[in-house]
Amino acid sequence: MSVNATISLALDRVDWNALAGNQEKLPRVFTPGEVLMPEAGFMRGHGTFVEDENIKASVAGVIEKVNKLISVRPLKSRYVGEIGDVVVARVIEVQQKRWRVDTNSRLDSVLLLSSVNLPGGELRRRSAEDEQMMRQYLDEGDLISAEVQNIFEEGTLSLYTRSLKYGKLSQGILVKVFPALVKRRKMHFHNLSCGASVILGNNGYIWISPTKNEDQEGGEGGFAQNLSEVVPRHEREIIARVRNCILALAKCKLMLYDTSIQYAFEESLKYDVHELLQQHVIYDIGEQTQARLRDADE
Repeated sequence: MSVNATISLALDRVDWNALAGNQEKLPRVFTPGEVLMPEAGFMRGHGTFVEDENIKASVAGVIEKVNKLISVRPLKSRYVGEIGDVVVARVIEVQQKRWRVDTNSRLDSVLLLSSVNLPGGELRRRSAEDEQMMRQYLDEGDLISAEVQNIFEEGTLSLYTRSLKYGKLSQGILVKVFPALVKRRKMHFHNLSCGASVILGNNGYIWISPTKNEDQEGGEGGFAQNLSEVVPRHEREIIARVRNCILALAKCKLMLYDTSIQYAFEESLKYDVHELLQQHVIYDIGEQTQARLRDADE
């Protein structure tokens, strides 16, 4: 049995003339062990070390200079949380009066029992009965949306879901990208016009789900989860297309926010859903989306 395979070389996708013309504008990428500058008169920051009276890079990245402080921002890194960030996380352990959750950061984050809404939205002190029913609220493996409330000294994030827009996630798809690709904005919950809802977590976890009706949201204090409801085929196809569009934008290193995802979705309609996994289609969608974003900014 013979199968036709299309192989596109990276050499064919690079515009060498444009790359040579923008050489001065591109940031310099330093490799580990490379000399940044002499130590005299400068302070060593993150991603650097001192050797032979020179400040050298300890990670591969771009140099950042703030007054006399020299640091290197790595090209790829774990999520570094900030207070107020919206995150999508997975519960990995139920502990005493708290849940331990994975937020794609260096350390596991915590969600305190006092930082969640009780079923029905009750406002009262947490009792021993609430502690015994913690697994009925959130169990291992559950996905949640939350907000960073506090950052402890060692870097552990403390989350809270004391809002009806946060809580347990139901049916949908989880997509993982680099946290630096998620654009920081005031709103990270979006109902796209294509018929899907996305939660753009600052930690690089993106949740795609069918758009809910207004009367379905927040009815159980953030613990409502209907896994028996059948999602129609056309909605599943829309979710799969949005998922492939997000991966295509991430492959092209384009910032992810509601406008870029919507543009990519519209540009992908000329392809079938499974064709969005092909390399030449990914770069075509990335180029078309980048051109539309550039025209919108002008």
